[in-house]
Amino acid sequence: MFKQVEDTAVADLKLGYKSASGSAYYFTEIGVYRKSNHWGRAANCRWRLITNSDYKNQIEIVGFARWTDFYPNNETEKLFFIEINVEKNDVHFNHKDHPDYAHQLLRNASDTAKRIKEIKIVLNDSSWAKYLIFDDFEEIKRKMLCELSNTNESFVNLKKILQHGKK
Repeated sequence: MFKQVEDTAVADLKLGYKSASGSAYYFTEIGVYRKSNHWGRAANCRWRLITNSDYKNQIEIVGFARWTDFYPNNETEKLFFIEINVEKNDVHFNHKDHPDYAHQLLRNASDTAKRIKEIKIVLNDSSWAKYLIFDDFEEIKRKMLCELSNTNESFVNLKKILQHGKK
């Protein structure tokens, strides 16, 4: 995870590496600065940018990450857990070596990405609950989000469970 910093942070640093896609890397003893117009998943890398603004790809941003912020990554091991912030209408993944890990359900990269897509549907749209009978939409939404993040039960089965109260 890279935290957004001012562009001036790299002004006096020596360029360490420039990728084929145009990202610039400036290496220091404590970490690395990345100046790029694309963040997120690229090849085998997952560059997450933590910013206070609404970032859009194609806008060049400088981010900084400490060397201790990098974690092992592969496609098959169950390394990732999901965090949902309902108030901010946000969902993201974290690595099991991250300090926020508290024995949440772990998934591999592919399963994590699929589940995040389902969670975004619940966060951003109400049509998923179209045929459910409920008194309080926010309550059923919270239950669905909890189940999606804490179980491997399918989205379809979770809707059935919410409707009928059993598997």
